[in-house]
Amino acid sequence: MLQLLNISNIALIDELQVEFDNGLNLLTGETGSGKSIIIDALGVLIGGRFTNELLKSGAERGFIEGLFVISANQGLQQLLLDAGLISFEAKTKNVKVKPEPFELIIRRELSPTGRNKIFINNQLATLAFLRNLREYLVDIHGQGDQQTLFNSETHLEMLDAFAGDSLLRSEVANAYEELRTVQKNLQALNRDEAERFQLVDTLQYQIGEVERAQLVIGEDEQLEDEKRRLTNVEKLTALCQTTYGRIYEDDASALARIRQSLSEVTELSGYEPVFREYFEGLESARALLEDLSFTLRDFADKLEFSPARLAEIEDRLVELSRLKRKYGGSIEAALGHLAHSKDRLLQLESSDERAQQLNDDLVLAEKRYFESAQKLHKERVRAARKFEQAVEKGLGEVALENARFQVQVSDKLQFVESSIESPSDQTLAADKPIKTKGHDRETPDRLKHIGHTGTDFVEFYFSANPGEELKPLARIASGGEASRLMLVLKTIANAAEFPRTIVFDEIDTGIGGRVSETVGAKLKKLSLTNQVLCITHQAQIARFADCHLTVQKEAFKNRTRISVERLERKGRIEELARMLTGAEITANARRHAQELLEQ
Repeated sequence: MLQLLNISNIALIDELQVEFDNGLNLLTGETGSGKSIIIDALGVLIGGRFTNELLKSGAERGFIEGLFVISANQGLQQLLLDAGLISFEAKTKNVKVKPEPFELIIRRELSPTGRNKIFINNQLATLAFLRNLREYLVDIHGQGDQQTLFNSETHLEMLDAFAGDSLLRSEVANAYEELRTVQKNLQALNRDEAERFQLVDTLQYQIGEVERAQLVIGEDEQLEDEKRRLTNVEKLTALCQTTYGRIYEDDASALARIRQSLSEVTELSGYEPVFREYFEGLESARALLEDLSFTLRDFADKLEFSPARLAEIEDRLVELSRLKRKYGGSIEAALGHLAHSKDRLLQLESSDERAQQLNDDLVLAEKRYFESAQKLHKERVRAARKFEQAVEKGLGEVALENARFQVQVSDKLQFVESSIESPSDQTLAADKPIKTKGHDRETPDRLKHIGHTGTDFVEFYFSANPGEELKPLARIASGGEASRLMLVLKTIANAAEFPRTIVFDEIDTGIGGRVSETVGAKLKKLSLTNQVLCITHQAQIARFADCHLTVQKEAFKNRTRISVERLERKGRIEELARMLTGAEITANARRHAQELLEQ
């Protein structure tokens, strides 16, 4: 919800800070007091068009800032996460952790030169991204700003919310994802076919090259060790012989000294037991030196310089180095490339069988999708008639009793088929044969018109007056009519699915008395699931406010300024009395206002 709105140097506003509550927030005040300026500023904040006329005269820069407290909303969270504007704790295994409400601060800096800036949570953002956020934050109705009402995509969402078709929609969405997966696999296979013969030759050559090399992991390291030995035979022989003599053969060899020391320590231990502790260590040293001496002797006996073997090793290392450079930098990578190439070659060599399998899978996936979509289509057509009746009844309650409302549910696939088939051919698109060309399957035109919501195009039509034809909602001229229609739609459909701040302007145009009571009650009902901000001139509507704000315009030091005051009970009685009688407030008006609040 919108918690705080700061406005600076906008129109008649020098500095203005407005706090809002959950529920129903109502703005009242004299005509021309500046209520619509606040709504206009909010519209600019969420991505509306800014003109220089909106900037306060003489100001070099204007600012609009809003603080939103956002509850859990998967679409909005994903949008903000992708942009790096928020982060949530990781989800626990098998359990989705519902994130706590978080704050979102949007700030627009406006300049007459057009060098405007947008900040979201203190990070620079683009106007396009801000407009993507808008649908999750604020929905403005009135004076040409009916963003949701005029968007035909939301008509389908409203109809489905009214019908309660969430399970069918999930079934269609799952079938669509399955269909898209098969389509992508088939498209990838078709791309492979275009390069198939060249790729097969390349893969066969590479497989043969690596297999002939008979690579063994670690072979290069072993060969490097052997090469070092062969190129240093004389040095290694001398080292072995010298060390062997010092340890074993010389008269004063290490082993001879250790044996002598062991004998002397044994004799000492007969006089002092503490020396017995060294027997084990001396014996181990003797055994270790004996083992080392025999190893040196055997190693020296085997050393033999072989030019032929050295040349063989060098040739092999050159071959291994070439293959490693070509296939990933290591023997492991080359063997991995071999395995991948074999799999790839097998796929290409069996592409005909694979293509036939994918075509069969695609036919089944299409059948499942179109069957689910057709069931959803029938449910929408059935629900559309009930929705029309409920909306027309609601329109009568808000002084639009002569209005007509119609829901048109069109199957996009039938439209596509009718453009290529005879008008009398009404066969369901899903039953049409699949065009194929070899195994390079052509994508039928109808598959370009499907989606995760099914094959339907839903659009609302409306006529406010007798004798006028039904027209798409986007061609409605009256902001008041559009606002009241949206109020009816929002209260009939499941408005709690996407809670946000909903703004109504001019909603009470041309109504009064009992109808105003009904409009107020509908606003109150809508505010149970959404934050509602409404401008009204009707006391019968204002009485329902959870937060009543009055807007005043006054002259101060030869300048006009706008202020907003939050009214408590006494102030509300005075404001309702003014709305009932005008400038001169009577005692009867105050009593009537008090009765309205008590009711």
